[in-house]
Amino acid sequence: MITVIDYGVGNLKSLRNALKYLSTPYAISSNPDEVARAEKLILPGVGAFGFAMQCMNEHGLAETVVECARAGTPILGICLGMQLLFTRSEEGGGCKGLDLVPGTVRRFTGALKVPHMGWNEVVQCGDAKLLANSPDSQFAYFVHSYYCVPDDPEAVAGITDYGVEFCSVVQQKNVLGAQFHPEKSQEFGLNLLKNFAEV
Repeated sequence: MITVIDYGVGNLKSLRNALKYLSTPYAISSNPDEVARAEKLILPGVGAFGFAMQCMNEHGLAETVVECARAGTPILGICLGMQLLFTRSEEGGGCKGLDLVPGTVRRFTGALKVPHMGWNEVVQCGDAKLLANSPDSQFAYFVHSYYCVPDDPEAVAGITDYGVEFCSVVQQKNVLGAQFHPEKSQEFGLNLLKNFAEV
């Protein structure tokens, strides 16, 4: 059973449809007690980092997610949800994250259009649990203006190039993340969600 955390940020419809398609048992909850009892967690999200963390705190979910992660519960962050797993973000002049993956979330700079939107290549690095049974290089659907920089290079499980080579899949023990939207990334994304369900 996967529990999808609903903290008021993001459209859950596509993710719900993908999990149904995979026949993966799931529940959607904003209740910290239910989240604390979850076997696996998905933390989705779109929008601004600071507002998302505010919503997490207001729902009493930030501390619960950190406790779950420290207890070994598998957690998958998607898009903004992956960024929230990090220590801090440059967005909004600087915001604190959940600090489950030491590192910083930085804004894209340079000549390329921001946000980074559309299909781009994800190249697998090492033993990436989320990318098992997928080609070493595959395309996924992105929508984001900031990217994650883990302090530990070993936490990078997938990379993508958009003017700068950035971490598009992160793996820190039981804490996992995808910067792209697997629920909108066709077979590649469905396989990622299937892999998470089997972790």
